[in-house]
Amino acid sequence: MTSDRRSSKTPLAISYLFVPGNRPERFSKAVEANPDAIILDLEDAVHPDSKPAARAAIWAWQESTPSVSCERYIRLNSVGSTLFHQDQAWLNDMRYPERCNGIFLPKVECPDALGRVVEQLLKWQPELKIIAIIETAKGLQQVESIAAIPGVARLAFGSLDFSLDINCSQIPEAFLFARHRIVLASRTADLPSPIDGVTPAISDLAVVGKDALYARSLGFGAKLCIHPSQLVTVQRAFLPDSRQLAWADRVMRAVATGSHAVQVDGEMVDLPLIEHARRLLDVASQYAPIARAGAC
Repeated sequence: MTSDRRSSKTPLAISYLFVPGNRPERFSKAVEANPDAIILDLEDAVHPDSKPAARAAIWAWQESTPSVSCERYIRLNSVGSTLFHQDQAWLNDMRYPERCNGIFLPKVECPDALGRVVEQLLKWQPELKIIAIIETAKGLQQVESIAAIPGVARLAFGSLDFSLDINCSQIPEAFLFARHRIVLASRTADLPSPIDGVTPAISDLAVVGKDALYARSLGFGAKLCIHPSQLVTVQRAFLPDSRQLAWADRVMRAVATGSHAVQVDGEMVDLPLIEHARRLLDVASQYAPIARAGAC
């Protein structure tokens, strides 16, 4: 029997906020925006000429900031690239590895190469949470093998890079197969629900909310954010709203006698729905008071 890699003593992160690594003045502001996690970015948000400055800025902040109110991750450059090898050397020299909760690895494609990298990273920090980002056709083709690698903690979907790689429109229909496959690969590998990609809209929170609710409906459990204004909308979208919690409360009251088949609101509720109700209440208890505030 395989162990369940989804189990965790602490609530899983829902909102992950990117911060360019070469913008150190934003690091603390990002934390103050109350994401579940920040991602100090060395990849797409940083021009190649600015990579050394970004590494130096992240190093200095890690040294000067023993603790923060959220998880902190670093997104390295693509595995196998020259920039990635530079990232590795820099990371291995960094003090206080325990201050880094995890690493995002972009454009993951080769399970064998990823396995070697994961092994090296875990030597640096044994408690590291390693997130593999699926954002190319080759990565999607290998997603089941990638998800099964020991040490991979979660999958994420890089939808923008994926659309560039396969030359598709950035519309839900174009990403449906990829999202389904990432969700199923996560489940079969006993990983937590995966992290959905960014929504480029910064000022239109209705679009952010719609995207987040759609991803949740497919089985995603979190979302990447590119601006602090997106955080609350994303957090609420992935948590049960007040109506769902009220329904779950009614279900649990109805089954208190031990029955696994009851009527609630004029509908038959059997064991799968009872377990769903129990899961909603469990999630709400972990993320209160956000969940009890409800999503629109």
